[in-house]
Amino acid sequence: MSMFCYQCQETARNTGCTVRGVCGKESDTSNLMDVLIDALRGIAVAVETSGKAIDNEAGAFIAESLFMTITNANFSNERVAAKIKEALTVRDRIIKQSPDKFQGNLPAILSWTGSSIADFAAKAEKVGVLATENEDVRSLRELLIYGIKGMAAYAEHACVLGYEKPGIYQFLVKALASTTKELSVDEMVALVMECGSTAVTTMALLDEANTSTYGNPEITSVKTGVGTRPGILVSGHDLRDIDELLQQTEGQGIDIYTHSEMLPTHYYPKLKKYPHLYGNYGGSWWHQNKEFASFNGPILMTTNCIIPVRDEYRDRIFTTGTAGYPGVKHVGLREKGKQKDFSEIIALAKKCPAPTELENGTIVGGFAHNQVIALADKVVAAVKSGAIKRFVVMAGCDGRMKDRQYFTDVAEGLPADTIILTAGCAKYRYNKLNLGDIGGIPRVLDAGQCNDSYSLAVIALKLQEVFGLEDINDLPLSFDVAWYEQKAVVVLLALLSLGFKGIRLGPTLPAFLSPNVADVLVKTFNLKPTTDAQSDIAAMMAGK
Repeated sequence: MSMFCYQCQETARNTGCTVRGVCGKESDTSNLMDVLIDALRGIAVAVETSGKAIDNEAGAFIAESLFMTITNANFSNERVAAKIKEALTVRDRIIKQSPDKFQGNLPAILSWTGSSIADFAAKAEKVGVLATENEDVRSLRELLIYGIKGMAAYAEHACVLGYEKPGIYQFLVKALASTTKELSVDEMVALVMECGSTAVTTMALLDEANTSTYGNPEITSVKTGVGTRPGILVSGHDLRDIDELLQQTEGQGIDIYTHSEMLPTHYYPKLKKYPHLYGNYGGSWWHQNKEFASFNGPILMTTNCIIPVRDEYRDRIFTTGTAGYPGVKHVGLREKGKQKDFSEIIALAKKCPAPTELENGTIVGGFAHNQVIALADKVVAAVKSGAIKRFVVMAGCDGRMKDRQYFTDVAEGLPADTIILTAGCAKYRYNKLNLGDIGGIPRVLDAGQCNDSYSLAVIALKLQEVFGLEDINDLPLSFDVAWYEQKAVVVLLALLSLGFKGIRLGPTLPAFLSPNVADVLVKTFNLKPTTDAQSDIAAMMAGK
């Protein structure tokens, strides 16, 4: 066993990747990420020992570093190793600021050091996931770690737009430090639930950051065809990156296209105003090898969801932010008060042919909470008249496994009097189907990115208020959620913290849930694995 990772849905045999990640991550990269997590634990223990609250600079560093370890974010050993060294520097700075709190021989978590990839590789043997021997303790610790990885992604996106809450960073510290302590099962479960409630706060902050900066999403029809001009394709999740790229390409004779989770760019008023924001190209993240090759122009990966890069487009792809890949050019951080410099990408685009067309149609989206609440009267009337019998939340992630056809089958098989609420790249399984509308309300309401899953909770809470229900689970609402990586994990924890029960999760339950921990979730929250489309549709329509 040269590594051990089971944080994503596609982990080998649904038990764990031990030689090479199914995602394409090499064992040495996975091990370096284990060391980075341990270095972040050291920062957290140092903060708790100091008795002081973490400062925003260190908190933002923890969030960015956790984000880097999410599935399909970064494959670069050099960049992960650089983050480890920086983490050790942050840890030591905190220790030096409160010398009276750190007397005598410091524990290993506060004193280990290293300066090379070889040093960190040696450390990896002692700090990996399997270093926690008890299966149930390991399960709860990893559930919490994966939850804060997802939370950190949302916090980092908000921070980039100038929105931070110290309480979020303080919980990251609390969660990381807790995994170094011998806690009871009840204490660990309580921390997992606190992760869910803090995630709600974090997603609300990101929603505020996005809408305050770019306006509330509006119902928008997005082209899926191509134009005749050269283009730049933007994938990932970062709205500020595409905003700055749009500004820098105005009047340059270049069109900007979105890919996968960047589709919702078209829904924001301050982003959709650019006439050269042409349309959306392709589908979800796992199709990118074929789609990036046929795009012909440069590709900018702004965050996670990069997969192993092929030669057909290796010289045209760039990473930025937390994303990284060996041999791929990286656009560095923006200097204070300045934009990122995308000039090399723009210059390359001008030399490239226009994209090869994959399809030619439209996708309708922009149904975030503000827009849906504006339609509340119409929606409520449709429910009261019986025109809408049920809402089904089909949010989350897409993936490569063949059994994810289940989600397309559910969407196609749901009765014509149901509305699908969606967010995240799972929507590409059904957002191009001709499912029609109910009295002018489209049957697929796309709230946006996985980052926008908060909108779906807000919509549900608003419906509960409108219908005067004491229990949110009395709504004609079912959850049929697809998961792949750690942002979906924290969305699930957020929903559980809000009181939602009976959530279906698939196509498999997470490998990191031990039988006992899974049993707790099933008994406490009625968490259900997906089965087959026909059976699950019948159960959901019956309110089960």
